[in-house]
Amino acid sequence: MTESKEKEVKKESRIKRRKKFTNLSDIEIKEIYTENDIENFNYAQDLGSPGHYPFTRGAYPTMYRGQLWTMRQFSGFGSAEQTNNRYKFLLDHGQTGLSVAFSLHTIYGIEADNERALGEIGKEGVSIDTLKDMEILFDGIDLSKISTSMTINAPASILLAMYIVVGEKQGHTPDQLRGTIQNDILKEYIAQKSWIFPPEPSMRLIVDTIEYCTKYVPQWYTISISGYHIREAGSTAVQELAFTLADGFSYVEAAIERGLNVDDFAPRLSFFFNSHNNFFEETCKYRAARRIWAKRMKNKYGAKKPESMRLRFHTQTAGVSLTAQEPENNIIRVTLQALAAVLGGTQSLHTNSFDEALCLPTEKAVKIALRTQQIIAHESGVTDTVDPLAGSYYVEWLTNKMEEEAEKYFERIEELGGVIPAIKANFFQKEIANASYKYQKEIENQERTIVAVNQFQLREPCTTPLLKIDEEVAKQQMERLNNIKAERNNDKVMETLEKLKGAAKGTENLIPYIMDAVREYASIGEIIDALKEIFGTYHEDSVF
Repeated sequence: MTESKEKEVKKESRIKRRKKFTNLSDIEIKEIYTENDIENFNYAQDLGSPGHYPFTRGAYPTMYRGQLWTMRQFSGFGSAEQTNNRYKFLLDHGQTGLSVAFSLHTIYGIEADNERALGEIGKEGVSIDTLKDMEILFDGIDLSKISTSMTINAPASILLAMYIVVGEKQGHTPDQLRGTIQNDILKEYIAQKSWIFPPEPSMRLIVDTIEYCTKYVPQWYTISISGYHIREAGSTAVQELAFTLADGFSYVEAAIERGLNVDDFAPRLSFFFNSHNNFFEETCKYRAARRIWAKRMKNKYGAKKPESMRLRFHTQTAGVSLTAQEPENNIIRVTLQALAAVLGGTQSLHTNSFDEALCLPTEKAVKIALRTQQIIAHESGVTDTVDPLAGSYYVEWLTNKMEEEAEKYFERIEELGGVIPAIKANFFQKEIANASYKYQKEIENQERTIVAVNQFQLREPCTTPLLKIDEEVAKQQMERLNNIKAERNNDKVMETLEKLKGAAKGTENLIPYIMDAVREYASIGEIIDALKEIFGTYHEDSVF
């Protein structure tokens, strides 16, 4: 065989290798789409105008022509002082909102001097134990002039209490504070696994937060119902869409059961989605999410206000898609993922740094990530018109298909008795595990190409500078915690904790009791331990 003929054969074999075209949800994609694929399409019912029911085309009428999305880089590492410096660096470079990443020991409600925290303090988020840490974290940052998102779940009510008290110390009333607490415990049982209490008391704390903020912190988003971690655990886009919205419906039902009016609390619910590599799949996921939420809020839960039907969401590009091989390639991945989120109508966006498969981001990497958003916003032209992809046969078909597939999951969840029974039956966990396994096998079998991982590899040593957290951070954190405990009024601390336990035995809203404990510099660990005495802890019946 001649050399030219050999090259031709190799080229032909590469072309034939991909026998079918499917997106990451395993939805088969046709070669071409026409009007026949959306023959029952009704513009008024399926799309409508941007900012109006069913909100498919966007949450607000003018979208980015009126106001750009919030550029909110997820940041937190080491000590409160180090993270405070990073916040000021990002704000100086044009970031428009804060987003707090907490240390693993904080996420689990464990004190820094607990042996379970060894080796973890400040390594993947900022270490927070008491109100003192929170005061340092936001030192020099006016909380009445910035919105803050806090990614925390099991101890969310405690961190929110700390934030409100820091605001008070700055001279601000709770109604002046703006931000979001993730506070989405259901997805912890489904995917991220950082629960503490059983589902039922955890739901009580969440509804307490909704009730308290509805009355006293009206600009605060009380839950960021999160599909991000579901996707990071290995779900498909359809599973992320369906499981996230199902969680959202559960929170709505729990708040209504408490006696709250849906139109009083629903406008302050928000969502948090992933943006992965399949561009059109991600954009259509967001459009389908808005339409599903609007229809369910109106038709099932009786919402009257448009604000209650309007799904608003934050997006983070897919951490799980980042590769340690040729990490600079991640800049391109993140750019496409961010563009999909913008064309899907996100209200807030975090772009991952290219080095995050290797370490927490360096200043250079995080600046490039922020600049990615700024270039999309100010140079690409995609913000000039609202929902520019609308009307594409493919986009509208895929939006419909994503909704259709999500509805099938809602039916299955209902058959199991709802989200919490489905969690206890390991339904979500099995679905995600199977999807993750299938995706990994496709990569290993080269049915899906990951550039520089299973195709186009270059054997080059990694020269990316790494950010490392000094072990001195842990020592200093433990010293500060011990100093706070020595200086505070410990009798007052014990009094507030006893009152909290007494309230937990009844049905009162626990947020005021938590705030009283926080003001006395009770630690997160102490507050969690007090609640454990009443609520107990949760242990998953794993089937794997």
